[in-house]
Amino acid sequence: MEEERARRIVDTLRARNVFAHVKLPQAGITQYGIRVVLPDGREAIWDNDGTAGLEAQIMRNGILVGFVASIPESENYGDGQIVEAIATADYDRPVGRSRPAAATQRATVPRPPGSLAQRLRSGFRG
Repeated sequence: MEEERARRIVDTLRARNVFAHVKLPQAGITQYGIRVVLPDGREAIWDNDGTAGLEAQIMRNGILVGFVASIPESENYGDGQIVEAIATADYDRPVGRSRPAAATQRATVPRPPGSLAQRLRSGFRG
């Protein structure tokens, strides 16, 4: 994503009360991304890897703890569609997913008991 587009999307997300920032490129990567700070201390890094589709890595203290898989056909999304996908993504599952377009409020999903390590060992079965 180009810097100007990333800044436009961040501004729109902030207007929707999403705590978003432009993620600067790292060594060897020329693409900008969007960092969304989640309420529980995790952060979602959207499209900083140069791939065509919209996807996110969910990080906690620099460690990958989940992801939102590439959204089908998102390589053709306009700014509004990208904002909607980021603002409504389900970040509460180890493998997050984009929510259907009709879903506008966050559904309450029961979390399995135990730490992430325990869930990883048990195959995420609660």
